[in-house]
Formats: sequence, C-alpha cells, structure tokens
Amino acid sequence: MMMIIFSAGGVDSVDSRQPTATTNMHPVPEPTAQPPTQPVRDDASISTSQPHVMIDAPAHHFSISIDLRSIKNVETTTNLNIYLRYLYPFFGSVSPILTHPPIEVRRHTEVLLPHSYCSFNLAATVQQLQETLLRVPLLVEVWHRDRMTKDQLLGVARVPLAGVLRAEKARIATPSSGGAEGTRQIHSERVTVETASDGQPTRLAEMHVVLGLEDYGPIRAQQVLMGSEMTSSSSMAPPPQHRRAPPPGPPPAQQAPPPDPRETAEYKAALELEMWKEQHVRDFENQLKEKELQHLKSLTEEWKRKDREREALIEKKLKEHTHLETQLRSAFADIEKRERQLAANEAEVMRLRGDMQREQERQMTEMREVSRRIKEDHIAQMEIEKSKVRLLEEEKHHLSQLLSQAQAQLQEKDREFQAYKDQIATKPEVRLQSDLSLLKLEKVELERKLESVTKSKLHYKQQWGRALKELARLKQREQTEAKARLKREQQELEHMRLRYLAAEEKEVVKSERQQLDEIKGELNRLKQQELDKEQKAQHRQTSPAQPPAPQPQDHKENVQPPGVGTMDPGVEAHVARLIEERDTLLRTGVYTHQDRIISELDRQIRESIARGQAV
Repeated sequence: MMMIIFSAGGVDSVDSRQPTATTNMHPVPEPTAQPPTQPVRDDASISTSQPHVMIDAPAHHFSISIDLRSIKNVETTTNLNIYLRYLYPFFGSVSPILTHPPIEVRRHTEVLLPHSYCSFNLAATVQQLQETLLRVPLLVEVWHRDRMTKDQLLGVARVPLAGVLRAEKARIATPSSGGAEGTRQIHSERVTVETASDGQPTRLAEMHVVLGLEDYGPIRAQQVLMGSEMTSSSSMAPPPQHRRAPPPGPPPAQQAPPPDPRETAEYKAALELEMWKEQHVRDFENQLKEKELQHLKSLTEEWKRKDREREALIEKKLKEHTHLETQLRSAFADIEKRERQLAANEAEVMRLRGDMQREQERQMTEMREVSRRIKEDHIAQMEIEKSKVRLLEEEKHHLSQLLSQAQAQLQEKDREFQAYKDQIATKPEVRLQSDLSLLKLEKVELERKLESVTKSKLHYKQQWGRALKELARLKQREQTEAKARLKREQQELEHMRLRYLAAEEKEVVKSERQQLDEIKGELNRLKQQELDKEQKAQHRQTSPAQPPAPQPQDHKENVQPPGVGTMDPGVEAHVARLIEERDTLLRTGVYTHQDRIISELDRQIRESIARGQAV
C-alpha cells in the first residue's frame, strides 16, 4: 500500500504505514499536484521491463491534526516549566513530538501552549483507521524542565481519538485530486492529566485538546516506474523521414561546394557534450532508483521488525493484564469479605455501645437518687448541728451575762469594802472586827463565785472545742455512713435482682407444681369414680333388691370440725416464698428484724397464713 505525494521535484513514493509528519509542530501545507519530470503513460501505451509498485484502490488519503491548546488547574505548590510530549507510532513518527519552549505554569491558572499543533498525512483504509483510533488512545506526557536537575515526568493524559470519528463532517475541496471534495471532522474536548501516587491515580491538571481528521478520498491506482528507459509502441515524435534527393546537376564551374556543418569541430564538441550529459543523467537516475529500492526494502524490513516487536509486546501486556486482573479479583474478594466482617463488627460495637449507654444511664440514675438521699440526710444532720450550735451560743451568751453580773457585783463589793475601810476609822474596834469578819466572809464567797465563773468559762471553752470536734466527727461519720448506705443499696439492688430472678423461677415451679397437683387430683377423682362404679356394680350383683345402706362412718370421717380448715396450696406457696425472701434478706447481714422491709414481710406472712386457715 503506497501513498503518492507530489512535489516540485517529481513523484515521491512513501510507505503508507510510515507517513510523513511535521515534527516542528507547524502546520503542513496541502500537497499540490504538479506534472512529473517524465510522462506517465496509460497501461495500454506503456511497455517496460522495470519493476512497478501498485497502490491499492480502497486506501484513502487522510490528514490527522492534533492541537494541544491549553492546560489549566495544575495542582502544584510552586511554579512549573511545563512542556508536553507524545508519540503515536501509527502516524509514522519515529521521534516523539514535543511542545517548545517550556512554559511557566502557576497554580489554578490556564496557559496556552506554544507550537502545539502538528498534522500527519497517511494512507490507510477506513476500517484500519477506525479500528486503530478506537483501540489505541493517545498518551500525552506532561514534563517539568529544571535547569539544575533532569526533566521530571509529572503525569499522563489519555486522549481518546475515537471522538473525532463521531464529529460532524464538513465538505472541503481537495485541490490535489482535481477538484474532488473531501470531508473534515473537528472534535474538541478537555481531558484530565493524572499522576499515579501510592498506586492510586490522582488528578493533576486539565488539558484542552482539538483533534482534526480530513479525508481526501480514495487514492487512484497508479504506477511508479523504477527504471529510466522505456519503449513505447506509439512514438512520442514522428520518425525521421529520409527524402530522396534529386540527382545533382552538373556543378557550375565557378561555384565551390558549401562545407557540411556536421563536419565542423564546434558541432562535434557540442554533440559529444550532449551525449556525455545524457549518459551521466541516465547513470544518476539509475543510482537514484537503486537507492530508492534499497530504502524501500530497508523500510519494509524495519516495519516488519517493529510489527513483530509490537505483537510480542502486546502479547506480553495481555498476559500481564490477565495476571493483574486475577490479582485484582482476589483482592476485591478479600476486600468484600473484610467489609462484611467490618460491618458485622460495627453492628456488634453499636449494640454493645447501646447496652453500655443504657447501663450507664441506669447507674447514673441510681447514683443521682443515692446522691439526693445523701444530700437530704446531710442537710438534716446539718440542721441538727446548727441547732446545737445555736444552743451553745445561747448558753455562752448566758454565761457571759453571769460573768458580767459577777464582775459588777465584785466591783460593787470593792466599793463597799472601800467605804467600809473609810468607816473603820470612825467606828469602834469591836464593830470594826465584826464588820471585818463579815467582809472576809463576803470576800471568800465572792472569790468562790469568781472561781466558779472562771471554771464555768473554761468549761464552756472546752465544750465549744468538743462541739467542734464532734461536728467534724459527725461530718466524717455521715460521709462514711453515706458510702456504706450507697454500697448497701447497691447490694440491696443486686439482691432484689437475684430475688426477682428466683421469684420468677419459683413462679414457674409453682405453676408447674399446680398443674401437677391438678393432674394428680383429676387422676384421683377419676380413680375414685371408677372404684365407686365397680363397688356399685358388685353391690347390685350381690343384693339387687336391697337399698344401699348408709355409711355414717365415712361421712363422719370426711366432716371436719367447724373452725378448722385446710390451707390452699397457692397460699402455702406464697407464704413459703415470703419466708424465703425474709430469710435471704436476714442472711445478707444488712437487715435486722427491726427494719421496715422485714416487718412488712412478717406482716404479709401472718396475713397469708390467716387467710389460708380461714379458707
């Protein structure tokens, strides 16, 4: 399969799988049709022994253009010098296509890429082109160039080329095909540049790509002559005609014959030069043809080698893909299993959390109730202590008043004693002696009162200190009693729970026992009825004419004296349960016979026994 590109120098034949590309990233001008240097004949008018290369009729002349317009929203913390690089072997480009120069990109900005347009001309069938564009995407690499280090690959964008096949077709003129019309399809899209970090693809940037596809129509079957000589059945120029010259007449006697121009030296030199020139042109053309054949052969071999390498690489990639798919499936199964286990664990954790929360709320409610009770008891105890303190304060105030009165009396007595001293000097000695004795007695009495007041004051101080110590001891004892009461209430709650469970079990046992008693009673009743029937039948057989004799003895045995009754089994079980609960509470050591709950149980036991005996 060949593609013919007409140029000013003649006809160039290029392999369709190695198309020409403008690698400098500039638009390529449309090929123009110019006449070849040698005429090309029809098949009927050309006969040659040189080799020919044929072009298949179904092949089309395509032109594919790729324009990497811009890049934006680059996820980076620093400025980057970015250039793009891609390679698509189907387009026949051996070297990668690069945008130049690198352009500086900042974060969250959009920049236009310079020299980013490139077009490729190739010849291929429509089916081959569609299959390749649908199957193989274009991988565009984003590189960062740094003066101090090597170029760094930032990410890769996968550009699907199938979108241009679905674009709307527009008619265009193809000057190279003699005024025929072709089609043009333009597709624009934005693709995501991704980078692989920790095995997970991460978005790096967004790139705007414009794809173009031009179809110039099928290529006509032509022949390219590889030789330089050809023979034609119909001559391009008429053959030389040899005219018969008339017989020469007798030459005139006076005129000399003109010299032949072909015999001149100039003519011979020009003829040799032209012959030498034609020979060298033929040799040069032969060398060009040989080189062309060699290049075509080397290109064909190179293409076959690359095709084999590509097939081997594809087979290897398929095996790797299968292996990775197997690993991915197993990993996915493990992940699903772990997710199910995690969901079960989360449900169990939520259930346990709910149970713990309910238990915590219950305990908090109990603690608040206990705290409230302790607080109320403490407040009551504080009121009692405050009343005691008020009494002590009143006693202190009373003693202070007594002390003040004693001091006032002492001062009064001192004044009287001083007045008495003054009177002594004027009174007789005997009276003075008697007055002195009286005063001594009063002094002793006053000293005794003063000592008693001092002792009472000291005693009050001691009582005040003891009251403070007693208050501290009462506070400590109240705290200890509160803790013990809290512990006792917790034990009581636990015993009540155990008692409730035991009561439920006893109720079940009691109900089963009642059912058994009812069944036994029913069986006894049925047995008694059967025995009565048998006795009646025997009695009828022995004495059918005699009436049955009364049985006063049996009736006497069944009749109980008034006031004496049997206890109901249900009441008896209830009494047994109450007694067992009372004994259980007494065995704990927390309760005594004076506690209210024990007294209440005793009362219920007595009432139940009384009701059972009454029945």
